[in-house]
Amino acid sequence: MLNSSPHARLTPAMQGVISRMARARRAPLQTLSPGEARAAYEAGAGVLEIARPALARVQDLSIAVRDGQKIAARLYAPSASPLPVLLYFHGGGFTIGSLDSHDVLCRQLSHLSCCAVLSVDYRLAPEHKFPTAANDAWDALQWLARQAHSLGLDGSRLAVGGDSAGGTLAAVCAVLARDAGLPLALQLLIYPGCAARQDTPSHRRFAEGFVLEEAQISWFFAQYVRSPADRDDWRFAPLNTPDVDDVAPAWVGLAECDPLVDEGVMYADKLRAAGVPVDLEIYRGVTHEFIKMGRIIPEARQAHADAARALRLAFNLMAST
Repeated sequence: MLNSSPHARLTPAMQGVISRMARARRAPLQTLSPGEARAAYEAGAGVLEIARPALARVQDLSIAVRDGQKIAARLYAPSASPLPVLLYFHGGGFTIGSLDSHDVLCRQLSHLSCCAVLSVDYRLAPEHKFPTAANDAWDALQWLARQAHSLGLDGSRLAVGGDSAGGTLAAVCAVLARDAGLPLALQLLIYPGCAARQDTPSHRRFAEGFVLEEAQISWFFAQYVRSPADRDDWRFAPLNTPDVDDVAPAWVGLAECDPLVDEGVMYADKLRAAGVPVDLEIYRGVTHEFIKMGRIIPEARQAHADAARALRLAFNLMAST
């Protein structure tokens, strides 16, 4: 008799990761304060990562945003050439995550794609509620377009990308860039949050025991939104965008066993219906956050390669040797 349990879909390696997480008995993030949750996430962020790729250029920068504050950013580049740039937004439910938590991933994308990556430390909730993260993301993209040449980068070839909440921000920036006449070569969306409500079948199917749990998602969003009405704003839920005609081509990488997978597919379908070129990859048997588990999860390394290939094609770059 076939096992119909959702957990039966997981690869053996992914099952092993989840079993080890259960045995560790760490306090769920949603039971911690935001500061404690950030510290806990940072402590575990690199445990399953690949070895840190060495790059020719790693530079910490500062970006002025619309309210006069400055946010941190980190530039990665495999050479001193004027390379095209991926502007990257880390995941973490708009509440946790940092430049450091996604350092290895950004290094790997830069290394494999032969492009520069600028990682943005947008401000987090609950100290900075919606739409601060979206505003910071868009301000960072405009800043990059203006400053690329002075940084020794190719500002005529830009892309946006991110994972989870960062994928949401990348999708938002792609729409704003379209509206502003700022051309983008690609939007790289790794299991992005796209919907206003957690009501798809995958939210029910993978609600518990698949790394990202419904209780955690609800906690993240409670930190981020000012009121329930914010959820209907398209900058929170890109599926609510009035139209996505003529936005940048998309590479969408999803995890099969993820509460967010259905809304990711729905957003890819929305883009396709508007005539936007979409390359959709669903990595079977893995969960949310898998992209940062390359030491253990082969699908993570495959996703790194696939995302880098999409960037090389979008930027017309030669493959890394």
